[in-house]
Amino acid sequence: MLFFDNLALLVGRILLAVLILPSGVRKLMDLAGTTAYMTRMGVPAPDAMAVAAGAAEILLPILLLLGLLPRLTAVLTGGFVLVATLTAHRFWEFSEPGPAAMQQIQFLKNLGLIGGTMFYFVAGAGAYAVGAGRRTRR
Repeated sequence: MLFFDNLALLVGRILLAVLILPSGVRKLMDLAGTTAYMTRMGVPAPDAMAVAAGAAEILLPILLLLGLLPRLTAVLTGGFVLVATLTAHRFWEFSEPGPAAMQQIQFLKNLGLIGGTMFYFVAGAGAYAVGAGRRTRR
C-alpha cells in the first residue's frame, strides 16, 4: 500500500475510536446513571449490561487504535454499535421535536460509524498497526 493509504487507514481508525472511547469512559465513571438509563430503556440485566457496555466501549477503541484483529474488531464494533443504536436512539418514539431530532442525529451518526467498521473490515488496519509486518493478508 502507498504511504497515504496507510496514513488514511491510521487516521480512520483513530477517528472511529474517538467516537466510541469517551462514551465508554463516561459509562464506567457513572455506573449508577448508566444503569438507570438502561433500566429506563428496558435493557435486561441493566447492572451487568452497564459494565459490559462500558468495557466494550473502552476495549474496542483500543483494539482499533492499535490495529489489532481488524476483522474481528470491525464485526464486534459494528455489531455493538448496531445494538446500542436500536436500543438507545429510537428517535421515532419521541413526541417532542427537539429530543426526536437529537436522537435522529445520533441514530444516523451511528449508522455512519457502522459503515466505517465495514470499510475497516475490508481494508484492514494498514501498515501503521501493531504487528503489521507479520500480516500476509494484503
